[in-house]
Amino acid sequence: MKRRSILISSSIFLLSLVVTVGCNNSPTSQPKATVSPQPGDVKLGFSAWPGWFPWQVAQEKEIFGRSKVGVNLKWFDSYVDSITALNNGSIDANSQTLADTISSIASGNDLVVVLTNDNSTGNDKIIISEQIKSVKDLKGKKVAAEEGTVDHFLLVQALKRVNMTMKDIQFVPLETSKAADAFVAGQVDAAAVFAPFTTKALKRPGSRELFSSKDFPGSISDHLVFTRKFVKEHPDKVQAVVDSWFATLGHINRGLYRDEADQIMAKRAGVSMAEYKDYLDGTKIFSLEDNLEAFKPGTDTTSLPRAAAEANKFLFENKLIKTQVDVSKIFDDRFVKAYAAKTRGK
Repeated sequence: MKRRSILISSSIFLLSLVVTVGCNNSPTSQPKATVSPQPGDVKLGFSAWPGWFPWQVAQEKEIFGRSKVGVNLKWFDSYVDSITALNNGSIDANSQTLADTISSIASGNDLVVVLTNDNSTGNDKIIISEQIKSVKDLKGKKVAAEEGTVDHFLLVQALKRVNMTMKDIQFVPLETSKAADAFVAGQVDAAAVFAPFTTKALKRPGSRELFSSKDFPGSISDHLVFTRKFVKEHPDKVQAVVDSWFATLGHINRGLYRDEADQIMAKRAGVSMAEYKDYLDGTKIFSLEDNLEAFKPGTDTTSLPRAAAEANKFLFENKLIKTQVDVSKIFDDRFVKAYAAKTRGK
């Protein structure tokens, strides 16, 4: 897989619907779908990140069908390819970061965030060699990361905290999986990567975590994003997909099904159950209540409107987008609210 992009960007999750998890090295081939794709199905993309693996459970346990929606769930080994597919209309919806969504909108695409899947709470990391003891020690060192990703963002923020910039290091732009490989091979001194590539990077003897997304609560969020055209033309299908997400979390949260669901997700991740459980604290899966709260205006990055404004500014100031976007038009919380109303009997 290529990247999970910049910034706002189970036994293993959901001991309470608000639990935490991790993402994958070259994942294995996609498990066989339980239902063949049909014309008119919602084409939904996802890739290697723990907050998105529940979609695999939804497919294999036929939860989409219970919500009365056909879904053609498409796995992408490359996260970048999933974003491209959404932008060019090959799929109707994708799981992606907030910052990538802003970047796509700045490039002329009309997209809408309808659901928050999760926040990264440690599964995006800067991994260092044993010779490096602090962020300041990165000065003059070779540091690999995929340019324009959440991990690039973490690197910039880490440097900023000690009054350094990207000019103070030898930046090596590499696809995330290759950044981890280069670090393990000793070709670079540090790598900014996300789980499960963190697991790969930490296999280098003496390596350790220097910094992670837990240092920026709420700043790296992941979402279900539709094209605005599809939302306008098929609001019923959008609602059914949102309903399916929450139904899947409910399924996973039942003790009777949790082990099976974890196995499905670990297999999709291409890692062992033990490795998958190592990601427990690194991703916070958002419950219904978390979603309702996140869509509200606020004063810090736990509020999506505020997080979007900060991401918009960051992307523009770092020349990752050419023009800032109107972030007030990015979010559509009516589907989450409708699900809440239905389940609460209102």
